[in-house]
Amino acid sequence: MSSRDQLACASRRGRQRPTRPVPAGDECFRLPWARWLLTAAMVMISHAAQAHGIVGNRLFPGTLSFDDPAVMDELILPAVSNLKHPGEGADVADGRIGGSFTRLLTSTLAFGIESGWMHRNWGPAQRWGFDTTTLGLKGLLYKNELHEVMISAGLGWGIGGSGAQGTGASGPDTLQPGIFFGKGFGDLPDSLSWLRPFAITGAVTLEHPMTGSSANFGIDPGTGQLGPMLTRAVDTLHWGFSIQYSTYYLTGRYAPGKLPKDEPLHQFIPIVEFSFDTPRGEKTAATMNPGLAYVADTWQVAAEAVVPLNSEGGRGIGVRAHLFLFLDDLIPAVFGKPLFESLTDMRSDARARR
Repeated sequence: MSSRDQLACASRRGRQRPTRPVPAGDECFRLPWARWLLTAAMVMISHAAQAHGIVGNRLFPGTLSFDDPAVMDELILPAVSNLKHPGEGADVADGRIGGSFTRLLTSTLAFGIESGWMHRNWGPAQRWGFDTTTLGLKGLLYKNELHEVMISAGLGWGIGGSGAQGTGASGPDTLQPGIFFGKGFGDLPDSLSWLRPFAITGAVTLEHPMTGSSANFGIDPGTGQLGPMLTRAVDTLHWGFSIQYSTYYLTGRYAPGKLPKDEPLHQFIPIVEFSFDTPRGEKTAATMNPGLAYVADTWQVAAEAVVPLNSEGGRGIGVRAHLFLFLDDLIPAVFGKPLFESLTDMRSDARARR
C-alpha cells in the first residue's frame, strides 16, 4: 500500500484548496475505473520473500506514518489516530480508525486495500464518514541478507468519491506510485559495533489527482459558514524516513557476520519517524513521530506521538497506534502460500483426485 496512516488529513489538505462554494447536490468529476488498468505496467524483479520484513538479522517493523519496505500477508486492524490540524478554511480535529489488508499474489508481489472511518470536529459542527479507499500493488525489487537492504515499489489507486465530503475525503481518482527502502547497519565493522542496532527506512510516494477539482465541506471565507466547497486538487509528494534501534543486537541471539538461525522476533524497537507532505505550490507539512514497536511471532503493536514541526503539520501533539497481524503465521492454512501458488496447488490436487 501507499500509506499506513500517512497523515490523511495533511494529504487532503494538500491536494484540495477551497475555490468557491457549490450547491450541496453537485458531484465532482470521476474518471472511468478503467484507469486502474495502468497498474498492469508494474514489473517486479523476483527474489525470495520472507515474512515480517526480515532481511538477515534485521527486522524492519511496520511504520505508522508511511509504508515500510516489506511485502507480505498482513492485516492492520485497528489503526487509530487523533490530530488537530489546519483544514479546509479552519482548524479541525480528526479522529480516525482504519485498517488495511494485504495478500501475497506471488512470493514478491502483493495486492492490498486500505480505508477507514473518520470523525471530523470543525468546532461549530461535526461530521462522520468513510475515508478514501485505496487499492494497490506492491512488489519486492531487491533484498540483500548480509547487508540488510530491502527495496520495494508500489502503485496505488485512490478511488474517487469513495470518501465522505463532510470529512474532506471526497477527492478525485488518484494514482500513487511509490518506492520504499530499508537499510540496517548490522554489517558495520567491530570499530563501529555500537551502530549495528541502528537502521533507517524511508518512503517516497507521489499522489497525482486525475481531475482538477472535487467537492468537500469547508469554511466559506465570505460567510464563515460550513458548507460544500469546490476544492482544487494538486499533486502532493508524501515522503519520510525513520531511525530505528533493534534491541535484538543487544542479545546473545545476534552473532556478528552470521545469518540468524531463527527469525529475529520478540524484540522491542524504539523508532522515530519523520513525515512530510509537500503539495505542489504549497508549504510542506512536517511532523516528528517518536514511538515504540514490539514484534512477536504473529503480531506487532506500535504507538507513537505526532509532534508537529511547523504549523502546517498540526496544532498540538497527536497520537497514532496500530496493531499488525502477520496472517501467514497466524492462519497458515489460509495464508501459508501466495495466492497464485495456492491456486496452482488446488488445481494439482483436483487433477490427482480425478
